[in-house]
Amino acid sequence: MAALIYQLFSSSALLAQGLFHLISATKNYLKSPRDYAAKPFHPIGARFRHLQLYIAILCLFVSFVYQLSIASFSDPLAGRTPFHHFNSLQTAAVVFSFLVLAIALVLSDATAFLPVPSDLFFAVASALFFLQYSSSSSAVTHISDLQSGLDSISGRIAAFSSAMCLVLAFQPRLFIADAALGMSFCLQGFWALQTGLTLYVDAFVPEGCHRLLGVVTGVEGSTKCELDDSKLRAGAILDLLFVLYVLFVLLIFLIVYCVVAKIFGVRSRLGSYESLPNTLDSSHIQLKTITGNQA
Repeated sequence: MAALIYQLFSSSALLAQGLFHLISATKNYLKSPRDYAAKPFHPIGARFRHLQLYIAILCLFVSFVYQLSIASFSDPLAGRTPFHHFNSLQTAAVVFSFLVLAIALVLSDATAFLPVPSDLFFAVASALFFLQYSSSSSAVTHISDLQSGLDSISGRIAAFSSAMCLVLAFQPRLFIADAALGMSFCLQGFWALQTGLTLYVDAFVPEGCHRLLGVVTGVEGSTKCELDDSKLRAGAILDLLFVLYVLFVLLIFLIVYCVVAKIFGVRSRLGSYESLPNTLDSSHIQLKTITGNQA
């Protein structure tokens, strides 16, 4: 149950961050396309300027504590093998790195103690996302086929996030890369939800696969597919679900773009106007008036 709750928590946090990033980036782009530049975070007014970062720090801290807690137990009979222990520690180290980066960003913006330029932030974030991808890739060979498929796709999403951060480090004015980064957060959030449902909810476990009795939920090997046909079928289902989630995220982006364009883009264009140039000379107007009176 704890593993499912953690997956739901991770999904909600990633979806919230991704949607907020998409809305804020789209609004900034539509307001001023020429002056647009990607931001590491989006302030919410003067009073709640760092609210997005505070929420991210809280979520990362919860994730860090959870990974440490499940790594602190080792029981091979219950599925908590040495691999599970070190893999959880590796995940906790990656999460802690993101936590340090978020805290550094708050200190950089709030004080002059630790100045972190935007391009450096995106470069470090790219390295951390690639580290997350590397961690997922190295673990898939030691866990069950079903969970390895889920973790493999999650790692690919992290690799895509790494690539977008690297692009923004060199091209911060590229809106499509910034929007793609927000979409990758949303996609990672949906996939975290799918991972929790597939591994820990019996109604969503693919046909031919089952959860092992006596093995703690949330560790490697807790859900397995015995037959090769069942493994192939489960892999095909996961690939199909991933494609559907990608299409759904693209649809979300189109909806966000249209709604934000209607609220901010069109309204800003109608609300701000330039006064018409006064091309008529005052002396010419006076001359026309005098000519009219003489007539």
